[in-house]
Amino acid sequence: MGKILILIGAVILIVGLLVQFTNLDFSWFGRLPGDIRIEKPGVSVFFPWVSMLLVSAVFSIIWWLLKKIGF
Repeated sequence: MGKILILIGAVILIVGLLVQFTNLDFSWFGRLPGDIRIEKPGVSVFFPWVSMLLVSAVFSIIWWLLKKIGF
């Protein structure tokens, strides 16, 4: 379990550094077709439904791969 936490922390650190020091643009995230956005005067509601499904799928694949290689 400790190895997995260290690996996750390292990946988050690397992605954070890449976003900070490169020109990576994640403006598409949260604006995918299927994300619900309701904006009325005085009220704004946002449900990033499809974006969170994408994040869940990516993490599930990563978790499956880590278990498959025996990490």
